[in-house]
Amino acid sequence: MSAILPPSERIWWKQPIDRAEGTWVAIALVWCLIMFFMMPYWHVYGKQNYKGEAYRTTPAAFSVKVEEMVQNHTVRHVTDRNIPVVRPPAGSDVYLLARLWDWYPALELRKGETYRLHMSSMDWQHGFSLQPLNINMQILPGYETVITITPDSSGEFTIVCNEYCGILHHQMLGKIYVVD
Repeated sequence: MSAILPPSERIWWKQPIDRAEGTWVAIALVWCLIMFFMMPYWHVYGKQNYKGEAYRTTPAAFSVKVEEMVQNHTVRHVTDRNIPVVRPPAGSDVYLLARLWDWYPALELRKGETYRLHMSSMDWQHGFSLQPLNINMQILPGYETVITITPDSSGEFTIVCNEYCGILHHQMLGKIYVVD
């Protein structure tokens, strides 16, 4: 039987199936079942899905929280734009603000300590992508997204905006420094 020519009988499901075609249908079905059961399993045991919270906020209210944290916990400034590096106490609430085309402030966290990271956008939708760990979240204006984090390795981590936010989107980078 050829797939190019129309079937001689109009009831196509009563036509015999070729062995190769049946094999591929069986492989596809098995793969679909594997993926169907792996998705909920990975959601629970994969440790990649944040179990965070989200609250309504306003840009003005969130900005006040960020500036209060910056005033109380700044340890130094980095880059030519003089961005403050904030070292909050372990177990505290940490605030990270997204705005055109900046993550503010840079954070310095201690390895093995737990923090509640609050994030919000001042203007557009931004994407929070922590590299090289591949943690991805959407940061929306009007919402304060909160996740609990415990850094388990030292180093310098880059925050990349992965939602297009305008002409300088490619320069929207932030830093998280994790120290021992």
